[in-house]
Amino acid sequence: MRFLLLRMFPAALLVAGATSLLRAAEPVFWLVSTEGDLLAGEVESLSIDAQGRLTLGPVDDSVYESSAPFLWDLMTGADGGVLVGSGNDGEVFRVEPDGTATVLFDAEEIEAHAVAAGPDGSVYVGTSPDGRIYRVDTTGTASEFYDPESYYIWALTVDGDGTVYAAGGDPGDVYRIAPDGTGEVFYSTQATHAMTLARAADGALLVGTAAPGRVFRLDADGRPFVLLDSPYNEVHSLRVGENGNVYAAALGMGTQVGDAPAIGGGNSQPSASVSTSGTATVTVTTSVTGTAPINAITTGPQPSGAGAVYRILPNGVWDQLWQSRTDTPYDVLPQPDGSLLVATGNDGKVFRLAGDPVVPSLVAESTAQQVTALTHGANGMVLFATANPGQVRRLSTGRADTGTYTSVVRDAGTVATWGTIAWQAAPGGGRVEVATRSGNTDTPDETWSDWSTPYDDPVGSPITSPNARFIQWRATLIGGDGPAPVLDSVTTAYLPRNRRPRVASITLHPPGTVFQQIFPAVPGIAGFDGERPQPESATGGNGGSPTLGRQEYQPGLLTFVWQGADEDGDKLSYDIQYRRETETDWVALRSDVTDTILVWDTTSVANGRYSLRIVVSDALSNSPATRLTGYLDSEAFDIDNTAPAIEVTAVTRDGNGIVVAFMVRDGHSAIAEAGYSLDGTRWQAVYPADGIADSRVEGFELALPSGTIAQGVVLRATDALRNTATVSTALPQ
Repeated sequence: MRFLLLRMFPAALLVAGATSLLRAAEPVFWLVSTEGDLLAGEVESLSIDAQGRLTLGPVDDSVYESSAPFLWDLMTGADGGVLVGSGNDGEVFRVEPDGTATVLFDAEEIEAHAVAAGPDGSVYVGTSPDGRIYRVDTTGTASEFYDPESYYIWALTVDGDGTVYAAGGDPGDVYRIAPDGTGEVFYSTQATHAMTLARAADGALLVGTAAPGRVFRLDADGRPFVLLDSPYNEVHSLRVGENGNVYAAALGMGTQVGDAPAIGGGNSQPSASVSTSGTATVTVTTSVTGTAPINAITTGPQPSGAGAVYRILPNGVWDQLWQSRTDTPYDVLPQPDGSLLVATGNDGKVFRLAGDPVVPSLVAESTAQQVTALTHGANGMVLFATANPGQVRRLSTGRADTGTYTSVVRDAGTVATWGTIAWQAAPGGGRVEVATRSGNTDTPDETWSDWSTPYDDPVGSPITSPNARFIQWRATLIGGDGPAPVLDSVTTAYLPRNRRPRVASITLHPPGTVFQQIFPAVPGIAGFDGERPQPESATGGNGGSPTLGRQEYQPGLLTFVWQGADEDGDKLSYDIQYRRETETDWVALRSDVTDTILVWDTTSVANGRYSLRIVVSDALSNSPATRLTGYLDSEAFDIDNTAPAIEVTAVTRDGNGIVVAFMVRDGHSAIAEAGYSLDGTRWQAVYPADGIADSRVEGFELALPSGTIAQGVVLRATDALRNTATVSTALPQ
């Protein structure tokens, strides 16, 4: 088997009812009813069909548990024994039908990726890295058979006359080796790796490659013809059915995927680059040190999934039978009934593709992470090899007596009160048992409750597991006489504990700053319910249509904007209160508002320093017994609607110039700026005598240069809250 395996993206399977959160006062119904829902859980001796039904599947049991972490290739001998190539010790095991195993061959290289049988009973082994081919004769004596240029030997096949064909990697050449061990390059694929070999019904040699993922047909002279140019990075396995159809398992989208999940081991190899005639440019860096990173940059159309299975008909027409976003296909195996088994990772699943159009169903789920190879065993059984850990397992032809399904862990978001659990099932000649357990850690451990006793009412049984944040259910299907039981769906109800809403922030805009409503029928001030005339600037130049969201200035108004937050997604309402700095009681300003903007007409209160409190409530979504409130106080702010007073203290001549001295006083806020205008000319700034405007009383001296000709001067002063006063005084002539 091969190790160019891509990282699996986490499954994004969503159970029905999880796509939108209900309000806290309403129960949440967790419904598991589709194939996608069920594939997220764990299966033992059960099958899942495309309609999302659980039923008893074939018995999946262990034949041999290897000490090797990776089993790559699997071949059944004529006597019923199984030969298995492994890593990371480069051993080939012979596994007897009773599960006993012996080491047939131990290579110097660390990976035995390929195993094939010769017509004389000898066994050929392809190893990596420093790719070599060995021959083990019927006496168990091993010898080096051929040393190719390729760094990897991924696959072997042997003709009836003893001619051996080998698929190599780096470079991706196909070798032809005569029975005496003399060999040559039969065809150079120009790909980084020639990954897999098979014989077509007419005897032509089929080759699957990686970087790019193609299927070649080679005639007796090595002349190539591309049968399939897939958008995937690698054609990992080729199989030929009894009807002459060719099945290809392709994986790896060719995008930038970084570190891949490892099912390989050994030394590293140099990187290689290859261009794929306008479909992709791929840079592949492989490693067999326990990881297999593939870094690839591609252009052009790309598939949307972790892998796919293709069918190529004898006339060359091909179609895509199956595609998965989460399960990577490593091998395929045609069945006598016309169906197709697909071995996948990284959840160790075996799928069956059957029907026209093809309908997928889950046949088995291994305890290993990857199912790497499939083969037919004795008595119609299917054998498969796994990685992480390395095992040889078998599927029986009959159905299991019992099977279990364990759901994913459901996160209620907070400690929840469990309601009822209900299920739809056809017990057939057996029965269906459902149980639950709960806990407050996201992974079940010793702190979780024990599994409950089976519930007895499928219409709705009260859940007896203790209230907690997480819950999980388990269904056990028990067969009997007659049809096997079938489980269609499971619904779990719970009521999450209401969480307290909060006010995340309060923003106070500068005094007088207001905003027009968005799309109002008549332009108005957002958040203000008082009666105030609209300024001319509130309308645009298109026949009175409002300028949407335009900012404007309205003296005496303060605009507050806040942000509410509720982890339960509840509807929120707000009470607004204020308090003067010298007082202790909060005064209601507005109640039960749902907008998060308020414009306060501050002319209704005395000048002074104030704070605003926003009280948030989730009462709109909760019962009186469960509703909660929260609040946030603003920073202190000043209200001052009184303009400063300007007092001219002296107007004198200084030589040929004129000096105007004046004082500005404000009872509540600092003086911000002052200016003057001569006979209606533009305003010019005047600066305080002490050089800084920072207090409620400021003195100013306006020195007009000699030659100034004006009847009078207008003085203007503005405080920090934008209140403005003006006064005029005559100038001496």
